[in-house]
Amino acid sequence: MYPSLARPATGVRRVLSPPARRWGAVLLTGAAIAVVPIPKGITRASWHLLAIFLATIVGLIVQPMPGGAMVLLGVLAVAVTGTMPVGEALSGYADPIVWLVLAAFFFARGMIKTGLGRRIAFLFIRTVGRHALGVGYALAATDLVLATIIPSNGARCGGILFPITRSLAEAYESRPGESARRLGAFLMVLVYQCEVVVCAMFLTGQASNPLIAKFAEQVAGISLSYARWALGAIVPGVLSFVLLPLLVYRLFPPEQRRTPEAAALARAELQRLGPMSRAEKVMLAVFFLVAALWMTMGWHGLHYAVIALLGIALLLIGGVLTWEDITSERGAWDVFLWYGGLVRMGGALGETDLTRRFAEAAAAVTAGWSWWGAVLLLALVYFYAHYGFASITAHATALYIPFLVVALATGAPPFLAAPLLAYLSNLMAGLTHYGTTPAPIYFGAGYVAQATWWRLGLIASWINLAIWLGIGTLWWKLLGWW
Repeated sequence: MYPSLARPATGVRRVLSPPARRWGAVLLTGAAIAVVPIPKGITRASWHLLAIFLATIVGLIVQPMPGGAMVLLGVLAVAVTGTMPVGEALSGYADPIVWLVLAAFFFARGMIKTGLGRRIAFLFIRTVGRHALGVGYALAATDLVLATIIPSNGARCGGILFPITRSLAEAYESRPGESARRLGAFLMVLVYQCEVVVCAMFLTGQASNPLIAKFAEQVAGISLSYARWALGAIVPGVLSFVLLPLLVYRLFPPEQRRTPEAAALARAELQRLGPMSRAEKVMLAVFFLVAALWMTMGWHGLHYAVIALLGIALLLIGGVLTWEDITSERGAWDVFLWYGGLVRMGGALGETDLTRRFAEAAAAVTAGWSWWGAVLLLALVYFYAHYGFASITAHATALYIPFLVVALATGAPPFLAAPLLAYLSNLMAGLTHYGTTPAPIYFGAGYVAQATWWRLGLIASWINLAIWLGIGTLWWKLLGWW
């Protein structure tokens, strides 16, 4: 409770409550932009759309209400003010990409419900878990496998991996406090730093990636399909995935380096789980079917969303999921609400002259620069701006389109600028303890001090930037992307 709110206002200045301050930030953002004289050549509707859009983004950052509710209010404001016709304002919810993300969340529900995700993790740990570094790689590899189809990094890394990670630490009497460095602190940092790399490696790596791909198509006219996204990420992604655990092991080693009990624990858990159940087998079959269909879209022509919904239908028919599972998956429907709204508002903003004017103004700053120098500067600013964001979605929605527009205005090849910013949108989440959904879960376990978390995140960012800006761009050159 805030003491200033509990006292009567007799000679004492009242202090706004945190929710009031958050709402104030949202409303002031929208009002400040709305009352500014409209620049020449910009329509009133476009300017009002900008005001509502930025107010919504501020709402996603400070969160006076949950993200889904904030975006729904933004969609409502667009319709009520006449900025867009109601049918157009709601059209984002008909976008197939939005349904893809919704369906993929139900895959996560099936993976957790059947226990297949835990079984995969314990199989990896049993194989390579006799050393602390091997345990870390086993946990990260589980996340890598699941990310090929599950876009919820909260469900993967938080719901499936975190309980296992903590259990392994506690098996070695490693708990927050004096024993944290025995094993737990090392695993918490390693798993999270690998998580952001995994997020970057697949279109389904985390929930915002399809939205970013949509923005790339709208602005640059390029298609970051599932197969193309994975192909572009495979070389730099594998390098980051392999090197980051070694870096953490070198800079932040565990006191307990040999972990034979971890492999024994995995064997015991697998024995307790017993043979694969019918539900697990159905889940595994659907998992492979959907992943295969996504990778071969060029052959059969089915859309991502159709394939995802086909997978959900098979899980329903096979009894893995019930209709109650579908309707009670609150996280999925929350994402559906904010996702559909942002898809349309972001797309509509990109269709106005605002982005062109922004690009012209920004390009003037880098006039005379080579496009390489300009892109490098933009990439670094875009990346480290994430210190100010607690969400990949909020960051990408606010900055991806403007930064991509400016990069293209400098003469950068579309198939270099768009994927680069897309991949960096995920890697930047490793900087802080609030960078994306699993961050507060792993940091909140209490094993690692904030200063240490940030220091290791900063060093990891240098490694990631060197790999993706250097080897990554050369790999895309070999692919003929630019």
